[in-house]
Amino acid sequence: MNEPILQLDLPGIQKVRSGKVREVFDLGDRFLLVASDRISAFDVIMPNGIPRKGEVLTQISHFWFEKFSGLVPNHLLAGANDPLPAVLQPFSAQLSRRSMIVKKAKPLAIECIVRGYLSGSGWKEYKKSQTVCGIPLPQGLTESDELPEPIFTPSTKAEAGHDENISFAEACKIVGPDLATHARDLSLQIYQAGRDYARQRGIIIADTKFEFGLFEDQLILIDEVMTPDSSRFWPADQYSPGRGQPSFDKQFVRDYLETLEWNKTPPGPRLPEEVVTRTSAKYLEAYLKLTGEKL
Repeated sequence: MNEPILQLDLPGIQKVRSGKVREVFDLGDRFLLVASDRISAFDVIMPNGIPRKGEVLTQISHFWFEKFSGLVPNHLLAGANDPLPAVLQPFSAQLSRRSMIVKKAKPLAIECIVRGYLSGSGWKEYKKSQTVCGIPLPQGLTESDELPEPIFTPSTKAEAGHDENISFAEACKIVGPDLATHARDLSLQIYQAGRDYARQRGIIIADTKFEFGLFEDQLILIDEVMTPDSSRFWPADQYSPGRGQPSFDKQFVRDYLETLEWNKTPPGPRLPEEVVTRTSAKYLEAYLKLTGEKL
């Protein structure tokens, strides 16, 4: 199996920031986004990564950006198979299939989350108050049930620690009512289009997180789109409400970590080879199911 790429430095190219998974480099009038193979769970980055994970995240994002280009403008300046600019050619082995050249958009200060099914923190809240992020829901729903209609549940963007769920009214205060409404409407449209497509390919997208930014006064879709890192992907043929669902993302990692006497603070424990291999296979399977092609 390929060695995972955990750290990425490109001598002579300025690194702007390093996130949990992505590295951002400044190319002057554009950014270069590179998805590493790092994996985080419970907001802690694990010491070893998942081979090819960064490729999967990038290529699934390219797939959706292209698919939704008629629905919403996005930040891509180069296609998935376009050659790298001359300045990046020396690094082609590191960047191949895991990089995007994008517009320098100004990100909105909110995360745009859409939930179509009752899961995770939403399920925990529903059991207590019959709401999700303060939005009232019908009585009698069980874990993993499909919601009557998808709901928009924005959150803050935390530089460190956890993002916090906020009301739509709070989102309007942060970015302004016009932008918040536009971002909400686009989020719901894109989610529904993506969910319907994925369902035909055997994947349920239970919820997802979108990022939007402003570029030349236009709201555009940025970052990653409906990947196993930004969404819950469930295999449709195993879907059964009333319990948690198997998934195409970090399930093996989370399940393993839950067996440990670990307090979910850094440093994270090293993942066993079997967990790494099975997680890598799940990411690659998600790409194959969605696109119909092997990566």
